[in-house]
Amino acid sequence: MKIPDRIYHHLAAVAGFIIVALIYFYPVLQGKEISQSDIVQYTGMAKEQNDFRAQENAEPYWTNSAFGGMPTYQLGAKYPHNYIKMLDSAIRFLPRPADYLFLYFLSFYVLLIILKADPLKAFFGALAFGLSTYMVIILGVGHNAKAHAIGYMPLVVGGVVLVFRQHFIAGGLLTLFAAALEINANHFQMTYYLLIFLLILGAIYACDLVKRKMLRELAKALGVFLVAGIVALGANATNLLATSEYAKYSTRGKSDLTLTPEGTPRVSQSGMSREYITEYSYGIAESLNLVVPRLFGGSNSENLGEDSAVYQWIVGQGYPEEQAREFASGLPTYWGDQPIVAAPAYIGSIVFLLAVVGILLVRGRIKYALAVGALVSLVLSWGKNFGLITDLMIDYFPLYDKFRAISSIQVILELCLPALAILGLHAYFRADKADRIRALKVTGGVAIGLLVALFALKGTFSFSGGSDEMFLKNFGLDFVNALKADRESLYAADLLRSGFFMLLTLLILWLTTADKVKQQTGVLIIGILMVADLFFMAKNYVDSDSFVAGRLVREPFEATEADRRIMEDTTHYRVFELDGNLNSARASFFHSSIGGYHAAKPRRMQELFDYQIARNNIEVLNMLNVKYVLQSDKEGQMQPVFNDEAYGNAWFVSKIVKVTSADAEIKALSALNRNTAIINQTEFNNLPSAVTADSSATIKLVAYKPNHLKYVSNNRSAGMALFSEMYYPHGWNAYIDGKAAPHFRANYALRAMLIPAGKHVIEFKFEPSVISTGGSIALASSAIMLLLLAGGIYWTTKNKS
Repeated sequence: MKIPDRIYHHLAAVAGFIIVALIYFYPVLQGKEISQSDIVQYTGMAKEQNDFRAQENAEPYWTNSAFGGMPTYQLGAKYPHNYIKMLDSAIRFLPRPADYLFLYFLSFYVLLIILKADPLKAFFGALAFGLSTYMVIILGVGHNAKAHAIGYMPLVVGGVVLVFRQHFIAGGLLTLFAAALEINANHFQMTYYLLIFLLILGAIYACDLVKRKMLRELAKALGVFLVAGIVALGANATNLLATSEYAKYSTRGKSDLTLTPEGTPRVSQSGMSREYITEYSYGIAESLNLVVPRLFGGSNSENLGEDSAVYQWIVGQGYPEEQAREFASGLPTYWGDQPIVAAPAYIGSIVFLLAVVGILLVRGRIKYALAVGALVSLVLSWGKNFGLITDLMIDYFPLYDKFRAISSIQVILELCLPALAILGLHAYFRADKADRIRALKVTGGVAIGLLVALFALKGTFSFSGGSDEMFLKNFGLDFVNALKADRESLYAADLLRSGFFMLLTLLILWLTTADKVKQQTGVLIIGILMVADLFFMAKNYVDSDSFVAGRLVREPFEATEADRRIMEDTTHYRVFELDGNLNSARASFFHSSIGGYHAAKPRRMQELFDYQIARNNIEVLNMLNVKYVLQSDKEGQMQPVFNDEAYGNAWFVSKIVKVTSADAEIKALSALNRNTAIINQTEFNNLPSAVTADSSATIKLVAYKPNHLKYVSNNRSAGMALFSEMYYPHGWNAYIDGKAAPHFRANYALRAMLIPAGKHVIEFKFEPSVISTGGSIALASSAIMLLLLAGGIYWTTKNKS
């Protein structure tokens, strides 16, 4: 049987994607690994979990190494019957982060093929999608889950388009598997933004079907989506159920507190304030750096080189050239509206140009879906800079207020415009000569008009950045003026750069129209230019210098002398790294810490910090069994401060203070002492009002695992014991002498129990039912997926024969 040529074309494209991914991240071939700031923090957070796996060959599902204790559901927990994860691992077979780059390419290529682009154009379009600076920079800083979710977005869109085109079996199966892989990526913010785009896409296609009175086909499509969605969710049931359960107790959930730490009424009790949600809002004018990369300075760490005004100023002050080069290699040239930017969100000047051609020449509903999706995502990315729309979304659109850094919704634009660009290039060569010339004139007018306008507006900008005040204080006005001059130079240089690429592309398109250059040659030249534009811009921000020896990635933290001194203590205790507050996972790599690094911290730990620890309430550290505080001395060396007043792992109390609200509960901690238990009686109302004091009572931790703690108690009369462990109502079961016993929350965040008189063995075991329930659902859903796949293949083969 002869294999069709298109199969060879597709195989060649896949091989090309592998080669480009490995070329871009070539240090992986030398055994090196990329040093990612967020993954460094994750490694600290997951150390205890990973050690437990190695020793016990099992999952703990709980860690005490961060935030005083939290589930590992968002720390890479491995769930039973997670067969979708196995499929994902097979697709991403390259070394990290080349695997994510390959996934970008492959997924977008499939989408473009579905949209009827030919393999050559789809190949270049896929490279353009994957090499846009935002897609690469998130790999550089370690937003792996985000990259993972973005990578499967095009596949989901392709499946949905196929279904709306009445390819119900192929489209349904692709939607099912792509959606399952998308959810498995475990970045719900990106998946949520994808759903917003799918609503736009679905609405446009559904309206067209209704207009053409194809209600039966619409019903079939909706039925396919319903089945695909339910089964895809089921295949990821364990993670979804566990995440949903934990979210209510994280900083993303609703707080029980109605007052701020200062005692004023809280504006919102939702997990995140409006200011926090919109902190990273894209500037309206800044949107133009989608077309001209460093229009607003580029990043917070830009290499300015020896030709820069800053370099010349430093040398002029008498500093050695080597020192001047080093200083000028990482300066904050960014002067836009966001607090921090690692790279401009550049989609490519040629991509923008061809997208304009696409708007002019592409026919059909997909053009409107892509254009509207891009526009909506751009407007929403402006956040607080376009408060009218943003406030409506936060207040009324379901779940929109659960995510921050809303500028990242631009990932939808970064999907839509490259797709529209390749469709535009495809449509250009299928149009007649008159339409081509008209499209060239309009597109050229837009491009040249934009560039001229930006050149004319250059004098109206101040080029002042958020860091300038600090530089003014430390280095003086002349240095700041030199930095502003360099920002202005970047503005002008990249305008010329984008202008060069756009004008050259317009010239190639005109030459093909005038029959001076063959169409295939023109596509090849434009494709190479488009990829080169993005490849070399992305290399400014993630290159071989980002890679280090693999050991340094697996062990990113080096123990200080202070850490080693603390680790000589073999008891179970906690550490508080004062310099990091609660926002560093370094201490978690070596110790059980009350700090850490996570986008969804345990809410009550964060509130303990905000309302008490940050106000120097040492008693809260004592009840958390913080035995050591790490802080820097005058020379910057880390020193351990021993806290001999820590309450220990568990203790009996002699006094109960009952309150009736969360506000009263956390406020009462201001007068806390070791003998007192603070109980919110609105939640725990079947407890005694008083307990008998027993000065001889003892309770001791005798065995420790993150998911299993064993204590021995000895008291002459019944009493109440508190444990320096975070209370979490789902999964932690308490036992006295092997029999289940109730436990409750005390002191706002800790576990507590009523202990009968006598000598007893008390155990806490983390036995989350959500894992077994979710695993059963995942197993059944995976079986259904296989049956649907087999049925689809059988039906298609039967119809063909």
